[in-house]
Amino acid sequence: MRRDVFNTDCPARHVLEHMSSRWAVLVLRALSARPHRYHELRAEVSGISDKMLAATLQTLAGDGLVRREVGDGQPPWVTYSITELGRGAMTALQPFLDWIRGNADAITAHQATFARS
Repeated sequence: MRRDVFNTDCPARHVLEHMSSRWAVLVLRALSARPHRYHELRAEVSGISDKMLAATLQTLAGDGLVRREVGDGQPPWVTYSITELGRGAMTALQPFLDWIRGNADAITAHQATFARS
Protein backbone atom coordinates (compact mmCIF):
# COMPACT_ATOMS: atom_id res chain seq x y z
CA MET A 1 0.00 0.00 0.00
CA ARG A 2 1.30 3.43 -0.91
CA ARG A 3 1.82 5.76 2.04
CA ASP A 4 0.62 8.79 0.14
CA VAL A 5 -2.17 11.07 1.33
CA PHE A 6 -3.30 11.46 -2.28
CA ASN A 7 -4.14 7.73 -2.33
CA THR A 8 -7.62 6.94 -0.97
CA ASP A 9 -6.31 3.78 0.72
CA CYS A 10 -3.61 5.59 2.69
CA PRO A 11 -4.19 5.36 6.46
CA ALA A 12 -2.79 8.87 6.81
CA ARG A 13 -5.89 10.12 4.97
CA HIS A 14 -8.05 9.22 7.99
CA VAL A 15 -5.61 10.88 10.35
CA LEU A 16 -5.62 13.99 8.14
CA GLU A 17 -9.41 14.05 8.29
CA HIS A 18 -9.37 13.88 12.08
CA MET A 19 -6.54 16.38 12.53
CA SER A 20 -7.89 18.96 10.10
CA SER A 21 -11.13 19.38 12.02
CA ARG A 22 -11.26 22.83 13.60
CA TRP A 23 -12.63 21.29 16.79
CA ALA A 24 -9.81 18.74 17.01
CA VAL A 25 -7.19 21.46 16.61
CA LEU A 26 -8.84 23.66 19.24
CA VAL A 27 -9.32 20.80 21.72
CA LEU A 28 -5.70 19.70 21.30
CA ARG A 29 -4.55 23.30 21.75
CA ALA A 30 -6.54 23.64 24.98
CA LEU A 31 -5.24 20.32 26.31
CA SER A 32 -1.65 21.22 25.43
CA ALA A 33 -1.79 23.86 28.17
CA ARG A 34 -3.12 21.52 30.90
CA PRO A 35 -5.53 18.64 31.51
CA HIS A 36 -9.20 19.60 31.48
CA ARG A 37 -12.48 18.22 32.71
CA TYR A 38 -15.25 18.03 30.10
CA HIS A 39 -17.06 21.17 31.28
CA GLU A 40 -13.78 23.11 31.28
CA LEU A 41 -13.14 22.17 27.65
CA ARG A 42 -16.70 23.10 26.68
CA ALA A 43 -16.21 26.52 28.28
CA GLU A 44 -12.77 27.11 26.75
CA VAL A 45 -13.61 25.99 23.20
CA SER A 46 -16.32 28.53 22.53
CA GLY A 47 -19.06 27.47 20.12
CA ILE A 48 -18.58 23.70 20.32
CA SER A 49 -21.72 21.69 21.04
CA ASP A 50 -21.80 18.91 23.62
CA LYS A 51 -22.31 16.35 20.86
CA MET A 52 -19.34 17.63 18.83
CA LEU A 53 -17.06 17.86 21.88
CA ALA A 54 -17.90 14.29 22.88
CA ALA A 55 -17.32 13.02 19.33
CA THR A 56 -14.06 14.97 19.00
CA LEU A 57 -12.72 13.67 22.31
CA GLN A 58 -13.67 10.11 21.36
CA THR A 59 -11.92 10.42 17.99
CA LEU A 60 -8.77 11.98 19.47
CA ALA A 61 -8.65 9.34 22.21
CA GLY A 62 -9.08 6.61 19.58
CA ASP A 63 -6.19 8.09 17.61
CA GLY A 64 -3.98 8.10 20.71
CA LEU A 65 -3.72 11.89 20.88
CA VAL A 66 -5.81 12.37 24.01
CA ARG A 67 -5.96 10.34 27.22
CA ARG A 68 -9.27 9.89 29.05
CA GLU A 69 -8.82 9.20 32.75
CA VAL A 70 -11.76 8.21 34.94
CA GLY A 71 -11.26 8.93 38.62
CA ASP A 72 -12.77 7.28 41.63
CA GLY A 73 -15.25 9.48 43.32
CA GLN A 74 -18.89 10.06 43.87
CA PRO A 75 -19.81 10.90 41.22
CA PRO A 76 -16.87 9.59 39.13
CA TRP A 77 -14.91 12.32 37.36
CA VAL A 78 -13.24 12.29 33.95
CA THR A 79 -10.14 14.25 33.00
CA TYR A 80 -8.76 14.63 29.49
CA SER A 81 -5.08 15.25 28.81
CA ILE A 82 -2.82 15.31 25.78
CA THR A 83 -0.54 12.33 25.12
CA GLU A 84 3.04 12.47 23.85
CA LEU A 85 1.69 11.70 20.38
CA GLY A 86 -0.72 14.61 20.76
CA ARG A 87 2.13 16.88 21.89
CA GLY A 88 3.98 15.96 18.71
CA ALA A 89 0.92 16.92 16.70
CA MET A 90 0.72 20.27 18.52
CA THR A 91 4.40 20.90 17.81
CA ALA A 92 3.48 20.70 14.13
CA LEU A 93 0.14 22.53 14.46
CA GLN A 94 1.23 25.49 16.61
CA PRO A 95 3.15 27.27 13.81
CA PHE A 96 0.07 26.86 11.61
CA LEU A 97 -2.15 28.36 14.32
CA ASP A 98 0.34 31.22 14.74
CA TRP A 99 0.28 31.82 10.98
CA ILE A 100 -3.53 31.88 10.97
CA ARG A 101 -3.59 34.34 13.87
CA GLY A 102 -1.03 36.58 12.15
CA ASN A 103 -2.80 36.56 8.79
CA ALA A 104 -6.48 36.44 9.76
CA ASP A 105 -7.07 40.15 9.08
CA ALA A 106 -5.50 40.00 5.62
CA ILE A 107 -7.44 36.85 4.74
CA THR A 108 -10.78 38.25 5.90
CA ALA A 109 -10.08 41.45 3.92
CA HIS A 110 -9.46 39.35 0.80
CA GLN A 111 -12.64 37.39 1.49
CA ALA A 112 -14.66 40.60 1.71
CA THR A 113 -13.14 41.91 -1.53
CA PHE A 114 -13.82 38.61 -3.28
CA ALA A 115 -17.43 38.52 -2.06
CA ARG A 116 -18.04 42.02 -3.47
CA SER A 117 -16.69 41.13 -6.91
